[in-house]
Parts: sequence; structure tokens; C-alpha cells
Amino acid sequence: MGAYKYIQELYRKKQSDVMRYLLRIRCWQYRQLNKVARVPRPSRPDKARRLGYKAKQGFVIYRTRIRRGGRKRPVPKGCTYGKPKNHGVNQLKPVRSLQALAEGRLGKRLGGLRVLNSYWVAQDSSYKYFEVILVDFFHKAIRRDPKVNWICNAVHKHRELRGKTSANKKSRGIGKGHRYTQTIGGSRHAAWIRRTRLQLHRKR
Repeated sequence: MGAYKYIQELYRKKQSDVMRYLLRIRCWQYRQLNKVARVPRPSRPDKARRLGYKAKQGFVIYRTRIRRGGRKRPVPKGCTYGKPKNHGVNQLKPVRSLQALAEGRLGKRLGGLRVLNSYWVAQDSSYKYFEVILVDFFHKAIRRDPKVNWICNAVHKHRELRGKTSANKKSRGIGKGHRYTQTIGGSRHAAWIRRTRLQLHRKR
């Protein structure tokens, strides 16, 4: 096994003594920093590389934190003004994961960079911490690299806000395998349209 494989195995056993100690120290350190902080190198190099990170010019890592918990409905004094089905205020959950929210917030704040991917690094009782891989799409090292320069195309502007990253695709139900049969054809809506449409093949 290579070094990255050993790191990967470590992170699979998060309740081992090594990882519990390491994550506790890191959580303490991250709490002292700002909500958004640039990181000189990834905390999880194995994970970052699997998600497309390269240690070259044009790649940037930022760490951010998201407050844990559900999403309370933002209505004044709990008055939703509607049918009882929509009266809920407290026990609601956001459609997108906290990781997807972290990507979206960083993508808005750092408009000159493109979000490539992100991964979990730590969590405590109040926050989850994620590191987001961003790409400077105007850097010559990126524009000249045929493996990475797809992200320079204009169609990838704010891909994190349009459900194109891995964390966002998970909430959209898009993937491969028997778990993702609800979105065959592009999306849940497209699959529903296809299944419910009346097709009279012999009556054309």
C-alpha cells in the first residue's frame, strides 16, 4: 500500500485513538480561525487528490464551517399563512446537504474562482468543517492543461449553485446503480414525465 492508502484507511476508522485525538486537536484549531480561511495545503491530501486536486499553480484550498442542525422556516412568529400541510416551522431539514451549502457560500464569496469539489475534515457539536477545492480558471497553468481546462468553459460558471458538484448531485438523486433509479433520464422530474406520459405506439 502507498502512503495515500494508509491515510485513507485511517479516516475509515474515525473512532480509533489516533483519529479521535487528531480530530479533537484540529477542531480546536479550526474554531480559533475565521469562518472562511485559505489553507496552504489540504488537510486530507489523499481525499483532495481523489477529487481532482493537483499541487500546482491555479489550485486553491479554502476551509469553511457550516452551523449544524436543521433549517427553521424563516417566518415571523411562526405564522406561515397557509394550509396545515405547510404549518411546520421547526423540524424541517434543508434539501441540500451542509457540504453543498458550504460550496455555495464559498462560490459566492470567491467569484473569480471555480468550485471543483469539496470534502469533510472535522465536526464538533456546533459546526461541520469542509475544505473546498477551487480553481483559478484564468491561470495559464490551468488553461494549458488538457486534463483540467474543461472548467474554463463558460458553462461551468457557478456550477456549485446549479447542482453540478458531487455533493449537490447526491441531493438531486443522480448517480449510478440500483439506488438511483428515480432519476433515470436526467432528473426526478424528467423520470416522472417519462413514466406518466401516455404513449400510444400503435395509434400513430
